[in-house]
Amino acid sequence: MQERFQYSKAYPEAYKAMLALSQAVEKTGLTPQLIDLVNYRVSQLNSCAFCLDMHSKDLRARGETEQRLYMISAWREAPHLYSDRERAALAWAEAVTRLEDGRVSDEVYEIARQELARPNWCNSPWRLSLSMVGTVLMWRSARQLGTISRR
Repeated sequence: MQERFQYSKAYPEAYKAMLALSQAVEKTGLTPQLIDLVNYRVSQLNSCAFCLDMHSKDLRARGETEQRLYMISAWREAPHLYSDRERAALAWAEAVTRLEDGRVSDEVYEIARQELARPNWCNSPWRLSLSMVGTVLMWRSARQLGTISRR
């Protein structure tokens, strides 16, 4: 991608707010591994090569296996590779990213609520979608407008 402008210099206040949201995600109680796994999957859905490269490197650095990275687009067909929490987070992230019929189904919501609304985990699927999925979509949009470099 040709450099258009550096977002952090063009609108530093917004860039700082985006960084603050990303840092808030890290304080949700979700494990860094799960955050990166969901970010990686949402980046696949959004066809963001920059984000896929970044999140795959983060996942590998955390010890993620190549098999799980390769299979994540078909995670429903490989339930033995992902925990119940991971599958719930992936289902929720996909549903929020795609928003079929303008909403997330009650079934996906209930599974996410049961798996993710646990003490010291994440207090609601809504928080997960706002923080994780929203952050990925926000960074991707900013990346398309200008130049965002890896932190």
